[in-house]
Amino acid sequence: MSDDRRNETQLLCDIIGLESLVDEITSKLLATSNTETPSAILGPFYRNDAPLLPNGTSIIQNLNPSVSWYEQAVEDSAFVTGRVLSSAGTPIKGAIVDVWHSAPNGLYEQQDESQPEMNFRGRFETDEDGRYALYALRPVPYPIPDDGPAGRLLGLLDRHPYRPGHIHFIVSAPGYRPLTTQLYDDRDEYIAKDAVFAVKDELVVKFVPRQGDAQARWSLEYDFVLGRS
Repeated sequence: MSDDRRNETQLLCDIIGLESLVDEITSKLLATSNTETPSAILGPFYRNDAPLLPNGTSIIQNLNPSVSWYEQAVEDSAFVTGRVLSSAGTPIKGAIVDVWHSAPNGLYEQQDESQPEMNFRGRFETDEDGRYALYALRPVPYPIPDDGPAGRLLGLLDRHPYRPGHIHFIVSAPGYRPLTTQLYDDRDEYIAKDAVFAVKDELVVKFVPRQGDAQARWSLEYDFVLGRS
């Protein structure tokens, strides 16, 4: 089942909680302060070399009324911003914020032939204040792929395949330990019953209504704190 667009082994490790357990143990062993942003699992749909985009631009490609989920995308349009900081609270200039999430139909672009290459993916470099900014969507819950061994195991365990809506991030900067994490929308009914056991309270966020911006109906501000390597 695995190929360059899908990692079934990693998916299987996710649904038995192995990846979340390893992440929890490792993050505690490597932490140098209690202010660092908690990590979370990478998941099976990360892709290298997402486009490097200017701050304030969108990771949404070719959104138009002919797309079946156009109305939901407009309703969930969001401006996401924040800073990347050291554990001492110092802004980190030149950090790379690598971000990706699924479409409103619950599919990542490599799962969906109708989506453009690298849709809902991008990398952003922080400015002198350590700030990043981008347009994205409020994430939606979706079922993990259940057409392979991982799905058959879920069925045997009588468990649902759903993940709560989340946005993936990898945040990195020279001299700091890279952070792999996810942010979870607090509106989601699956927050307390994630199929891969990855939700942490510190990573549950609240989107707030945004006024005066034709590109976004919601805002999210979130600062990432990195530990020294």
